Amino acid sequence: MNSDTVYHFVGIKGTGMAAMALILHDRGEKVQGSDIDQYTFTQRGLEKAGIKLLPFDEKNIHEGLTVIAGNSFTDDHPEIKKAREMGLTVYRYHQFLGKIIKGKTSIGVSGAHGKTSTTGLLAHVLSGIAPTDYLIGDGSGKGVPNARFFVYEADEYRRHFLATEPDYAIMTNIDFDHPDYYKSIDDVQSAFQTFANQTKKGIFAWGDDKRLRQLKAKVPIYYYGLHDTDDFQAVDVKRTTSGSSFNVTYKGKDLGNFFVPLFGEHNIFNSLAVVAVAYFEDVNLDEIRKELKTFQGVKRRFAERKIAGMTIIDDYAHHPTEIKATIDAARQEYPNKQIAVVFQPHTFSRTIALMDDFAKSLNLADEVFLTSIYSSPRESHGKVSSEDLSKKITKGGRILSVDNMSPLLDYDNDVVIFMGAGDIQKYEKSYEDLLSHLTKKTN
Repeated sequence: MNSDTVYHFVGIKGTGMAAMALILHDRGEKVQGSDIDQYTFTQRGLEKAGIKLLPFDEKNIHEGLTVIAGNSFTDDHPEIKKAREMGLTVYRYHQFLGKIIKGKTSIGVSGAHGKTSTTGLLAHVLSGIAPTDYLIGDGSGKGVPNARFFVYEADEYRRHFLATEPDYAIMTNIDFDHPDYYKSIDDVQSAFQTFANQTKKGIFAWGDDKRLRQLKAKVPIYYYGLHDTDDFQAVDVKRTTSGSSFNVTYKGKDLGNFFVPLFGEHNIFNSLAVVAVAYFEDVNLDEIRKELKTFQGVKRRFAERKIAGMTIIDDYAHHPTEIKATIDAARQEYPNKQIAVVFQPHTFSRTIALMDDFAKSLNLADEVFLTSIYSSPRESHGKVSSEDLSKKITKGGRILSVDNMSPLLDYDNDVVIFMGAGDIQKYEKSYEDLLSHLTKKTN
């Protein structure tokens, strides 16, 4: 690190960027950043840390800066362009991540789904046991003196995770996503194979994934899951309305009982991965047990609140596999309630590529509502609409506008899940305002 420079983050409100800025700030570096004026959920942590936030403007760029460029922005962005013209040192986010993990026992959490939840769980557990730096894809980041571990989310998009070479890798699954970049599922698998080749000590992979089973590596690969073919196996699983408990065995050796206050089968797998990493780093299993019990989740992953008798769940799910997992978790926690889903399709390319799978997963809810498709900065239009998806949904499929959330008022003492990776929260806020207003009128 260079203590004589100011690290300027272009796009500092991005989830990974915000987390990285917080790590550098905690390490005593001078940090600032620029972004859009619109409030985002990552902003509060940056403000609390006292990190200067600026609106985008090429005048922000001057001598004495080291620029970290968010991957959402091209080299034509005025700030990035000016920084390069001035000859300033410019790193892309993933390149700089590869630098700051060095010198610690690094654990990269990868996979098409489950990265953020697993990274958050692992960071929580290890932080309670040893000094741990962590970078989580919900905007949470922390740097501590003399950290033993560095836990980070390793994103496969555009093969960005290949800028890092971790000691350990957790691989939660391989699935086809990001159709704007990857050509096929084989293309995705090749990226994970390269990541496996770059891992230094060991890989922990979900045993039910056939493509993860095909990986080859110079380091040991340990599989986790529910079956006898898995190295780390969860047995005697009990899923209740307070969480999930299970015994863990490693190649037949009983490691004892564990409990997590989380819902959905996927969180059992996430917990197994955490136990496996800790086991190979000689972390006391009783301490792991204790830390697992106190995990409260990460931002925008099954985040719950209750208003006017309704349970509202906010979730980042934007892929059919994630939607299925989130509904499964809600069924576990609320087995006797109706579950409605408000889903915002995320990008035109993903919607058209996975249309039938979206409909199949969404139909697991009791009723489905859709919003218009969220167009990302990379993709402003397409040849598909939410109406096309609606035609394939058998459990409703009405399309909501942010100005009229009243169809949701048919539910009382039930569960509404707002799902999406775009600006779905504006629909959620509109519904919450409606509920609050009605409650005041009733009272």
